[in-house]
Amino acid sequence: MRAWWIDEPGPAAGGPMRFGQCPDPVPGAGELLVRVRACGVCRTDLHLVEGDLPLHRAGVIPGHEVVGEVVRAGPGCGRFRKGERVGVAWLRHTCGRCRFCRRGRENLCTAPRFTGWDQDGGYAELTLAPEAFAYRLPEEFDDEHAAPLLCAGIIGYRALRRAQLPPGGRLGIYGFGASAHLTAQVALHQGAEVHVMTRSAEARALARELGAAFVGEADEPPPVPLDAAILFAPWARWCPRRCAPWTGAAPSPSPGSTSATSRSSTTPRSSSRSGSCAA
Repeated sequence: MRAWWIDEPGPAAGGPMRFGQCPDPVPGAGELLVRVRACGVCRTDLHLVEGDLPLHRAGVIPGHEVVGEVVRAGPGCGRFRKGERVGVAWLRHTCGRCRFCRRGRENLCTAPRFTGWDQDGGYAELTLAPEAFAYRLPEEFDDEHAAPLLCAGIIGYRALRRAQLPPGGRLGIYGFGASAHLTAQVALHQGAEVHVMTRSAEARALARELGAAFVGEADEPPPVPLDAAILFAPWARWCPRRCAPWTGAAPSPSPGSTSATSRSSTTPRSSSRSGSCAA
């Protein structure tokens, strides 16, 4: 198969990725062999390529927003048929034994493995996916539009749920990148009043186009009290000051994480542990 892999991390302009032929992967027990039809580009992929995240395996094939079709199933598989369309996301394995897995919070697993970091991802013609971590995709989405939902969409939707926004409530969104702009559309569809604060003029224009009630600069306070807020912005030094007056607490998000908080709670809830994948 043809594939792109990381030879030696370095600045993207220097071409640290290599293109060539690799042996076709063979599915083991519980694995699907997937023919890739589309794969998105996440900021985490760029962090791996440029060395901001250390490689877990030399020559790894990045890409974790994968849409493809099942070519073959390994022993023990039974959820998907040959030719069925599936999605493959960032999280590909959890231990099932740690305190987080036992509580149903496997995204915080202490011994996870990730697509395109620990195992080869979707920048190839074929990839392997554990059947337990493969997703059925609604036919309403074509391949190109379904791919980003497997990372940016998952993160944003989980953050929105964790925010505990009341029906028709006011949601603040700090930062307006790939995940945030998808989250805003879901919140608006659910009847929320969305307020967006972000540095980028282009992102502010998109927020207005999507129907945000208020759009401001990153350090500009919203005109009304918020019921909940989601902090997508990696530049979060100003977030605690903005959130404290209405939450009673000042969340301290880690760089590259996504946090959700609401008026009903004084404890910020992190929606992801997967580093810059949540940015």
